[in-house]
Amino acid sequence: MKFSARDAEILKLIQTWRRDVRHFKTDAVPEDLLERLRAAMDTAPSVGNARPWRVIRVEDPRLRGEIRVSFETSNDKAATGYETERRAAYRSLKLAGLDAAPVQLAIFTAVDPEAGHSLGRRTMPCTLHQSVAMAIHALWLAARAENLGVGMVSILDPAHMETILTVGPEWEFAAYLCIGWPEFIDDTPLLHRTGWQENARTEWEVR
Repeated sequence: MKFSARDAEILKLIQTWRRDVRHFKTDAVPEDLLERLRAAMDTAPSVGNARPWRVIRVEDPRLRGEIRVSFETSNDKAATGYETERRAAYRSLKLAGLDAAPVQLAIFTAVDPEAGHSLGRRTMPCTLHQSVAMAIHALWLAARAENLGVGMVSILDPAHMETILTVGPEWEFAAYLCIGWPEFIDDTPLLHRTGWQENARTEWEVR
């Protein structure tokens, strides 16, 4: 398969408009569309073809409520780490779409999967976590191409998430994703709009 300059431009657009969404509509996402997102994760590269990502689709209102409380606890703790002015700015940020997002996925890393027979990870076990990150990114780009929004909730205690979702020690919490139709679309990241942090150019150092 040989791609065109137009294909490259479309990919660039999808990457540019891949925003971390916090404001969702509550409208349901069709199951066939979610299946395409699941299949997108199958295309992700993984060390030794270990495919260490494990996904729980959280639908139970009780579990969602516990996760919401866990977020609030972690968010309050995080806020205390800032000085007064920065703390006020932090408090003003909308940092999760937990209340409205119709689809919520908890992503875990299998820390010693049988698949892959340890190829490529004996000297660098962290490649398992890198593989999971790439699977998440594959899903994220596929969602944006379908006009869906994705938001990652990083203000959660990993150990508490593992307890809430009753997973064993062979799984490590990696990410919590909120997925749904965005209330609005914007190519400007939230943290840019609020003045929290601008992008720095990625430099490639030559040695």
